[in-house]
Amino acid sequence: MAGLAAAFGSGAMTNTIGDIAEADVFLATGTNTTENHPVLSSFVKRAVKFNNAKLIVVDPRRIKLTEHAEMFLRPNLGTDVAWINSLMHVIIKEDLYDKKFVDTRTNGFEELKKIVEKFTPDFVESITGILSEDIIAAAKMYAGAEKGCILYCMGITQHTTGTDNVKSLANLAMLCGNLGIRGGGVNPLRGQNNVQGACDMSGLPNVFTGYQPVTNKDFLKKHEEKWGVTGMSDQPGLTVTAMVPKAHDGEIKAIYIIGENPLVSDPDLNHAEECLSRLDLLVVQDIFLTETAKMADVVFPSVCFAEKDGTFSNTERRVQRIRKAVEPPGEAKDDWWITCEIAKRMGYDMTYENAEEIFKEISELTPSYGGINYPRIEHEGIHWPCPDENHPGTPILHIGQFPIGKGNFHAIDYIPPAEKTDDEYPLYLTTGRVIYHYHTGTMTRKTAGLNERSPESFVEISSDDAAAYNLEDGTIVNIASRRGRIKARVAVSEKAVNGTVFIPFHFAEAAANKLTNAALDPVSSIPEYKVCAVKVES
Repeated sequence: MAGLAAAFGSGAMTNTIGDIAEADVFLATGTNTTENHPVLSSFVKRAVKFNNAKLIVVDPRRIKLTEHAEMFLRPNLGTDVAWINSLMHVIIKEDLYDKKFVDTRTNGFEELKKIVEKFTPDFVESITGILSEDIIAAAKMYAGAEKGCILYCMGITQHTTGTDNVKSLANLAMLCGNLGIRGGGVNPLRGQNNVQGACDMSGLPNVFTGYQPVTNKDFLKKHEEKWGVTGMSDQPGLTVTAMVPKAHDGEIKAIYIIGENPLVSDPDLNHAEECLSRLDLLVVQDIFLTETAKMADVVFPSVCFAEKDGTFSNTERRVQRIRKAVEPPGEAKDDWWITCEIAKRMGYDMTYENAEEIFKEISELTPSYGGINYPRIEHEGIHWPCPDENHPGTPILHIGQFPIGKGNFHAIDYIPPAEKTDDEYPLYLTTGRVIYHYHTGTMTRKTAGLNERSPESFVEISSDDAAAYNLEDGTIVNIASRRGRIKARVAVSEKAVNGTVFIPFHFAEAAANKLTNAALDPVSSIPEYKVCAVKVES
């Protein structure tokens, strides 16, 4: 599995967006693709309509993508490992797996076989609520495909078992030989436009660019020599979810936030706000005065994508040029320029002529970007890894073999979500987005047309649950969890299923994250945004 870690750990698609059109079967789970990735979803819909591809949607809501699906499986929240293991149980029991791929390209099959043995469809029905016959049918459909494409998003990752969920999907793809082929792969869909690039450029606490571990002495020495410094730490830094509690306890005195709005996007917002309020210094760098920026001691205005030169690396690992189209307003500056100026005032002469000069350094220090330069991506982007200038890039990962040779199966058991319902909090809450708004609404909620289409927060609930709790469509209700309380308008919807409500997280005035649970995945430190217990009252 270490061979897959560079792709899955960084959230990168193993295949290209164009490959999607060639899939025979899609397994889309934890992704509201039509609303969160509408352009990419059109590839799926076209493949289903014109190429007779089959679509399996596994989601706790009856999202719009289900209208195009051959099968819709509705699992209870936080039970993904159980149903994925059950698919593999059926595939192994029915002898439908790719024996050649398993024998020649993987390790750990016997351990996997042993762990999934107990995940019979009947047993898993009792955990997930998915009918056993549907599990069997979905397993046969995916295993029977020549090219099976798995698509997932934050509905898979934002759990205390998010890492286990991703590894389980990788297990399933390897079991059926769906890696290293066109139209196949395990394809996480990034939640924002340059998240992939931010991670590639070491926007993580434990790596240099290109996922080079800071604990590796050779990598450390290479960077020290390039930057003319000594004594750089070989210890990983802190994740965001570790920094905020340390601010509360006084261990961290200052935080510098760039392009993030945690006072809307962090879980358990009441606690997060209390943590940030205890800082001696809060610095925010952003394109608008966000809820977090309003709390800051210092705000640096930065330019948006259309006001600067540089590169973005998109969800399919394609490194692309962006070019300045308009002049920035007021005193807004390039992010890299602000960083350099701060470094200079702190005693290190960080000087670059422009964004291209920075990219040359990136290519020099980053093996996966080694062959990418501005002239090569003048007209069309290149997929990393691209180790040298004679390399064409790598649209599809893992063709022929994995970077470490054989890929390792992981034998993973099911662990329930961190929080369960009870008599006081009888409903599960899951959160997400709507098509008209983006993330915390920093940009989209300043747009009149989008606000007209989606003006306020809502709590989506099934008609049965609305009747059971005496809630009328369109009325304002209180939603409370063990951490906080908000008000939102009731939206009785066919998308909702009994026992689970949905609230979008775009709206600061009714922030869904005042309710969500800050329990973390022990590996990735991602909070469990997608499962918590709530009550809804008139």
